Amino acid sequence: MSGELVVGVLLGLVQGVFEWLPISSEGNVAIALRALGRSADDAVGYALFLHVGTAVSATAYYRDEFADVLDGVTGWRPATAFGEHATASYIALAMAVSGVVGIAAYTGLKAVVSELAGGAFVALVGVLLILTGLLQRYANADVEAAKAQPDAVDAVFVGAMQGLAILPGVSRSGTTASALLFRGHDGESAFRLSFLLSVPAALAAGALEVYQSGGIPGVDPTATLAALVVAAVVGYATIDALMRVVERVSFWLVCVGLGSLAVVGGLMVLAVT
Repeated sequence: MSGELVVGVLLGLVQGVFEWLPISSEGNVAIALRALGRSADDAVGYALFLHVGTAVSATAYYRDEFADVLDGVTGWRPATAFGEHATASYIALAMAVSGVVGIAAYTGLKAVVSELAGGAFVALVGVLLILTGLLQRYANADVEAAKAQPDAVDAVFVGAMQGLAILPGVSRSGTTASALLFRGHDGESAFRLSFLLSVPAALAAGALEVYQSGGIPGVDPTATLAALVVAAVVGYATIDALMRVVERVSFWLVCVGLGSLAVVGGLMVLAVT
């Protein structure tokens, strides 16, 4: 097995595991490529493209839900936007907000915001999430009172957080899942809505990278394909494992656990900058 192929497999493994945790998969893949001597632009571009692999994971895992969303699109009406068609409306509105915030963050803040700021942002999200979990624990919050469906405020808030995740070191899944937890969704619902939203965002980022690069990024197309396949397979297994954990533990523990991982991830980004 060639050196490029080994690197591709390892990067796919990192992407498949880290994408669903509040640790920036893009940041970790980019850091690994920089250590291997790739330019910053190539490293970030390759990291963005690998999200296509985990988008396949989320699509496969939630295939029935995506089918329901697509079936309901033809019957969508403004009056039932966040009622009968709440999930489809949530994805559409959140993606629109993500685009606006993401473009603003990329064009207006990229020159100012470094990976240090990204790490600090992730760590701050982690601290807030830990505090949320502890508040739930000691207030004896009723998990049954968790929100059943996303609303317009959820879509705008989560879309904005996903838009900010274009900045270096900011975890997309960490910020979006945290936003949904803050908004009153339980752990399983927060992950589900976060992962569903990741698919159009990842496919758009991958298409943009192919357009800008004039083709599939990476020195060796075979290694890039291997990275995508590994990311998809490992990503699917990671989603399943994570959802099983979320279903079996208390809501406050989910918050504290995710918050702790986010703090560690943010500190890791700070340490390497």
